[in-house]
Amino acid sequence: MVRVAVTGMGAVCALGNTVAECWAHLSIGRPALGPLPDPGKPPYKFSLGAIASGFRPLEHFSEKETGMLERFAQMAVVAAREAVRQSGLELTAQLKEETAIITGTSVGGQFAEEEGYVRLFRENNPRVAPLTIPRTMSNAGASRISLEYGIVGPTYTISTACSSSNHAIGQAFGMVRRGEVTAAIAGGSEAVFAEGLLRAWEAMRVVSPETCRPFSLQRRGLILGEGGAMLVLENWEHAKARGARILGEVCGFGMSSDAHHITQPTPEGPLRAIRLALADAKIAPESVDYVNAHGTGTTINDSTECQAIRRAFGSHAERLLVSSTKSMHGHTLGAAGAIEAVVSLLALQHGLVPPTANFLDPDPACSLDVVPNEPRQANIETAISNSFAFGGLNAALVMRRIG
Repeated sequence: MVRVAVTGMGAVCALGNTVAECWAHLSIGRPALGPLPDPGKPPYKFSLGAIASGFRPLEHFSEKETGMLERFAQMAVVAAREAVRQSGLELTAQLKEETAIITGTSVGGQFAEEEGYVRLFRENNPRVAPLTIPRTMSNAGASRISLEYGIVGPTYTISTACSSSNHAIGQAFGMVRRGEVTAAIAGGSEAVFAEGLLRAWEAMRVVSPETCRPFSLQRRGLILGEGGAMLVLENWEHAKARGARILGEVCGFGMSSDAHHITQPTPEGPLRAIRLALADAKIAPESVDYVNAHGTGTTINDSTECQAIRRAFGSHAERLLVSSTKSMHGHTLGAAGAIEAVVSLLALQHGLVPPTANFLDPDPACSLDVVPNEPRQANIETAISNSFAFGGLNAALVMRRIG
């Protein structure tokens, strides 16, 4: 087993088009939740979304390329470019064989599929666009990253709803740690603002009609978001030997299934994932300083997660800093774990915990220090990032500060 270094990070979401732009908002607790550009006909029962309005595909791809890549895949590629550029990784012929690409997405390409349905069922046109399948496939981002860098190592996509990219990073971490690969590009992406998908979320009745208020007594649901984030994970000794700047360390991963209900969470599954992650990292619960919570802002999810955290950390839960940054960048579904892994690493680097924004009154069922509304300076060395998905699939990552 080898240590696993993070040598590159990339991100694009409603907060910004780079990691630095995103951190500028996170570090002052400024949400990027705004009105939907299309309110729907009839209007949706919610009006806000976390839209990456500054992301312009033609600034990153040719017109021909944008016709071949869905928005979720474009975001994956742009985030990977930033991460690889920061890592300084020189992809030699040998390293191209020893590098993995593992991405996560919940719904993959939605727009091409929706356009095809409009042709078929509204226009009675049986001819759908010839690139519908490659645009729709969930592995489009991973495949494009592979093509762009000539990486021929293990490349695949995981789809486990809102835990997708945490699972992807965890799988990549395991492959590097076991020596199966020298490096990995891992993360996830999602683009959700297609009409059919928005109607489906509307029918679930879990999207807030106002804003996202995780852990607040007045919380009324999540706010959907889009984005992508990628990490470059690397064999520690390989990174040191080439003089790379190490941004942090991934040191533990745990995953579990609730085996309980398709949409209703239970504390036992998340508790198991957290405990497995801590055991994998070989650290005591008391060593963790910060929890980047799944914290969707739904009534049941937030209270269930707080139960799991209290049971996992015992009396130490009173000293933990816990925040949900979904209050600022929205719930990006399959990209959530990757974006929040980047957030956690930045918090460790800067000694600053981004807040749970939009917080009003505390809920006795969520009685933890949720860092309400204002960022908190803190000497944090170890963080855990939680992702808990519909279907009862849970994933937790442990990360450590370097230096």
